[in-house]
Amino acid sequence: MLKSEYSVRPFTSGELAFEYLSKNKADLILLDYQMPSMTGLELLDKLQKEPNTREVPVIFLTSNVDSDCEVEVLDRGAVDYITKPIRQRALLTRVRLQLELQVHRKQLEALVVERTKNLYAAYNKLKAREDITLSMLAKATELRDHDTGDHIERTTEFVRIIVSHLMANPKLGYTFTEEVADDVIRSAKLHDLGKIALPDNILLKPDKLTPEEFSIVKEHTLQGELFLSEFVRKMDDSFLDTARDIAYGHHERWDGSGYPQGLKGEDIPLSARIVALADVYDALTSVRPYKHSLAHAEALQIILDGTGTHFDPYLVTVFKEHADDFNNVVQHYAMHSITA
Repeated sequence: MLKSEYSVRPFTSGELAFEYLSKNKADLILLDYQMPSMTGLELLDKLQKEPNTREVPVIFLTSNVDSDCEVEVLDRGAVDYITKPIRQRALLTRVRLQLELQVHRKQLEALVVERTKNLYAAYNKLKAREDITLSMLAKATELRDHDTGDHIERTTEFVRIIVSHLMANPKLGYTFTEEVADDVIRSAKLHDLGKIALPDNILLKPDKLTPEEFSIVKEHTLQGELFLSEFVRKMDDSFLDTARDIAYGHHERWDGSGYPQGLKGEDIPLSARIVALADVYDALTSVRPYKHSLAHAEALQIILDGTGTHFDPYLVTVFKEHADDFNNVVQHYAMHSITA
């Protein structure tokens, strides 16, 4: 019935058919319900488990007119059910229909793959553009400050180390979704955004600040929060929320002695607690016009001494575990600076 229009490979048992299909491709399988040794349903189940056959349409041929039998084979993955005696015209029509459907299905899958590929390309381009914009904004902030070198890049890498540890070692109260983890790392660049609004005579002062001047510097947390809140109101976006939490809270202290709100413990957003530790470590190991840089061992001890007062105790344990990684970041950027 089929050989006049199609290339047909007949088999007298399920075992022989399965062996053939394990090495060869088929566009359509016609399967008898009752077969010796292995039943049609048993072969169908095996075909459904194999990657190279699970997508091949299967039509059952059977003399059983029981509706429950028909429902069962369709539920198990067959695409059609033909009862005997088989009429050639009906068989050819239904085979042709299933082959055409398979062609359309493959074309649709190819289209979905192509569209998905294009969407990913567009997304990656937008994300790259967004990252460049963030870096430009962060650099603009850094240019107005007396921080030297690659403060923003180093701090971001320190944050990445801590966040990566938290993602790999889930702990109650210290977990992120992948999206939020990415937001924390990227928005760490904007932690000092509010310094754009501070006067040059204070930001660029080469000497230690007076108490009055330092009070003005502390306002950069408020300025950063105000700046980002304006955009949060216009757009519901987790990145902007995270950036605002960090800009506003990265100078809060675990014991409540920080600013601008004097938040204590877990009332401080986790993202801000992470950046607080990263920011201080970078400040300790960096040169400023009014101070020299500390060696890694000295900076490590100061961070450890701040456990439970300045810093979240658990984050300090994470920092201690990755202290060498922090030092490697410092050494990498020092080498880069010398080479440049």
